Amino acid sequence: MSVVIPLAEPPARADRARREQLKLAKRLRHQVGRAIADFGMIEDGDKVMVCLSGGKDSYTLLDILLQLQKKAPVRFSITAVNLDQKQPGFPEHVLPDYLRSTGVDFHVIEQDTYSVVARVVPEGKTMCSLCSRLRRGALYTYAARNGFTKIALGHHRDDLVATFFLNLFFHAKLSGMPPKLLSDDGRHVVIRPLAYVREEDIAVYAEARRFPIIPCNLCGSQENLQRKQVKRMLEAWEKESPGRIETIARALGDIRPSQLSDPALFDFLALGARGGGAPPDAHAWLAGAPPDDAPDDATRLDD
Repeated sequence: MSVVIPLAEPPARADRARREQLKLAKRLRHQVGRAIADFGMIEDGDKVMVCLSGGKDSYTLLDILLQLQKKAPVRFSITAVNLDQKQPGFPEHVLPDYLRSTGVDFHVIEQDTYSVVARVVPEGKTMCSLCSRLRRGALYTYAARNGFTKIALGHHRDDLVATFFLNLFFHAKLSGMPPKLLSDDGRHVVIRPLAYVREEDIAVYAEARRFPIIPCNLCGSQENLQRKQVKRMLEAWEKESPGRIETIARALGDIRPSQLSDPALFDFLALGARGGGAPPDAHAWLAGAPPDDAPDDATRLDD
């Protein structure tokens, strides 16, 4: 009986793979550092709460921030926070074991949002919206109680582009997912340091780093989500015309209000206006009524 002995990876190939990993890590550090600088995401003395879900994006975010923290021009602390939503079968030990191995400060919030979502949302309907609100509320509450000055989320460049199209197609508005924002109650500054990073690069990096990925079984099986429709569209565009997503992402940072149609952003009424009189009432235009000082039809015909 013959025994098959697996061949070791050729040294040249292994060295090449290591060089590629180092190059990728350097590129991610540069992109994250540039996003932090461009949007003023982290200041001296900040307490940064990194929201860790167990997915490739949040693992990569935490890993890159820990690397940047060592040589950053400002001092800031990092705490990784995970929300245990009590999903059936969730491996509770995975994240704590990983975080202990990194030495980073961390905390796990336990809150049964799964039961709430499962009870409220009818079977077969999209759970993401309610789940997201509950998760955000739990994380914001913890951040406020513990004095965190920044909340870091793992959304990347492709998420920002997809959100723009979601709002465009399904909500009839031009809005997206900004790299930095103030929460609605004005109490929290949310940052997205991966705003310049491609999802494809994150996937490669996460695999190389062997992060213990935890899939989301709550909503990940819902195949007809609007976001997945948009993602398939963007993937088809990128395959047809490589670089299109990057072009769209750059466009989101180069807005020309005068080239759009929102009178709240650009003063179209004042543009090229003659005289100092008030513009006609919009209702008059809609009704087609003549102004008070205009001659009637008979007078105009006699002229």
